[in-house]
Amino acid sequence: MTAFAFHGMTDLLEVPMALEFARQLKIWRGHRRMSQLQLALEADVSARHIAFLETGRARPSQAMVLRLGEALDMPRAERNVMLDAAGFRPAYGRRSFDDETLAPVRHAIAHMIKGHLPYPAFVFDRHWIILDANDSGRAMLSGFGLSDGDSFSDFLLRPGQGMALVENWAEVASHLSSRFRLESAHLGGDAVLDEAAAALAREAGSSSHAGHVDLPPVVPVRFRFAGGVFPMFSTIAQFGTAEDIALADIKIEMFFPADATTEQLFRQMAAGQAG
Repeated sequence: MTAFAFHGMTDLLEVPMALEFARQLKIWRGHRRMSQLQLALEADVSARHIAFLETGRARPSQAMVLRLGEALDMPRAERNVMLDAAGFRPAYGRRSFDDETLAPVRHAIAHMIKGHLPYPAFVFDRHWIILDANDSGRAMLSGFGLSDGDSFSDFLLRPGQGMALVENWAEVASHLSSRFRLESAHLGGDAVLDEAAAALAREAGSSSHAGHVDLPPVVPVRFRFAGGVFPMFSTIAQFGTAEDIALADIKIEMFFPADATTEQLFRQMAAGQAG
């Protein structure tokens, strides 16, 4: 009788667990706009098995949860949530940026941003908090009154700040809003990024590209500083094989001059710093 009661209790615990995993799987498949068949092909399993997992008729192995997380391109933290829902321990950790195991990564980042001189480069987390910058980047940040630990997105959204800092602010705000929405969508929804995206969309107002025929290859950010207007464009790098939660969120943004005057400015700044 005792054995039977214990077995029955285990079954009762497993049913809600299977249903919670099924709910999470459906949500993320919806986020990625994939059919059960598309997910099955991506994860190299049968569509029937996906259907059974989503109804709670089948319970996944740990390997299956990890495979589905990869197929759905889920953030590492959300894969941990899926593992927990399926009854397994988290697989991904979150290390502090100054953790000893991240020393090679910090060295790589320092190499990248230093090698980008004389142009500015910045290191941000998922919410655009400043983690690091090279010398040119720090010179710009100092001029803006910013330093490590400050939020660049919050800075831009201070009343009138974006317009004062960027000559083509409406255009840039529109692009930033789209970028933040895409980043939030990749994460399955992020309240901080969604709020910033909405605020940037309001800043952009009714600005659009309607009627524009000859769009440039990239949209420059026309920064106002050092008594002039200097157009720049940027590229963003991330660690493609990162398994640590925090490391996967790190972004390295490197700015390049969009004209000869801007290039000359940064070369002169670098020469002044060297002198």
